[in-house]
Amino acid sequence: MDPALLARLTSGEGWGLLQSLPPYDESSALELAGRLRAAGFDAELVGAALTQSRLRVRATRKFGEAAAEMFFTDDGLEQATRSELAQLHAARFRDSGLRHVFDLGCGIGADARAFARAGLQVTAVDADELTAAVAAVNLRPWERAKVRHEAAEAVPLPTREVAPDTGVWMDPARRTPGVADITGRTRRTFRLDELVPSWDFVRETCARMPGAGVKLSPAFSHAQIPAGTQAQWTSFDGEVLECVLWWGELAWQPGRCAVVVSGRFAYEVREDDAVGAESRTARLDRLHGFVYEADRAVIRAGLTGALVRRVDGSELDGGLGVVTSPRDVVVPWAKKYAVLDAIPFNVKALRAWARDHDIGRLTIKKRGASVDTDQLRRQLRLSGSATGTILLTRVGGAQAVLMLAPLP
Repeated sequence: MDPALLARLTSGEGWGLLQSLPPYDESSALELAGRLRAAGFDAELVGAALTQSRLRVRATRKFGEAAAEMFFTDDGLEQATRSELAQLHAARFRDSGLRHVFDLGCGIGADARAFARAGLQVTAVDADELTAAVAAVNLRPWERAKVRHEAAEAVPLPTREVAPDTGVWMDPARRTPGVADITGRTRRTFRLDELVPSWDFVRETCARMPGAGVKLSPAFSHAQIPAGTQAQWTSFDGEVLECVLWWGELAWQPGRCAVVVSGRFAYEVREDDAVGAESRTARLDRLHGFVYEADRAVIRAGLTGALVRRVDGSELDGGLGVVTSPRDVVVPWAKKYAVLDAIPFNVKALRAWARDHDIGRLTIKKRGASVDTDQLRRQLRLSGSATGTILLTRVGGAQAVLMLAPLP
């Protein structure tokens, strides 16, 4: 699709065609396309409408009901911020006293929509002509949101003195040129030196603005965190989706933090929460009570110590993010299990345990263990009527098995 075809699709006959399509069904899409062409619709317009219908179905996971009113590209949808996280970004700008946001590299406008909805003035910019056109369509409901087709490096930004309430948001392109698969999506990159705009431009621009935020890969290295910024790893329903670096007024507490979004709630874990946590490793022969599995955003942020401190416990092994404690504590950003038993990893012993407990259906969790779970399941030869849960992990450097009972 090009900007001209997008213009046809968002007005007149194209808009009517798109609105009249039934819910997208891959199995009947080819037949539907044939009927529409036979009815006199232009083949190119039909293809574009069906593509948008397909993308809107995929986009529902990120945007909910709003997806039915938005336009997408494959790459744009892939990189777009899901609506719950975009709302958190916008709230941070608003609560920091910033009123105008330059969204440099706006993509299809996911974050820009959230900024506009929060009452902020938005200048959204993208270097790709089609992507900028899609963003303009997606931002039509907000008069204070404007879109420009321009490279981020070419945008004249106001100085801190002239516009102290102006901030910058960047979501640098993390895909490299070249088609990677049959869908046309390009290869994802995790290298800072392949970002567009460049990492040097990102840092220099953000450092001179009153406030700035940059969305990066959750694989972002702690060693690369610029001085004075706040690095925030965020998860949604257990999946780590991004690392955002905050500068200036938006860096509320410089250092590392994690935000765990679950349902309608967002929980923050900061470096202060880990201060004073004792560095101790659990012992298998003393394992009892409960185990707590930290959310992966907390682990990515290197803040398992906050969980150790919260439950007054010991980590099973370094870097796992799993902590044992005799205390029963409510931790909204960690899963909790009761420990029924704990033994060194041994297939024969595990098979005997499963047989003695009549286990026929077994949930096998793994954290830090080099075990093929499919092969293990075959070796156990489960045949009972009860259910069970085990964790294959390391305790004090040695492989072990914990028999668990999930808890609310």
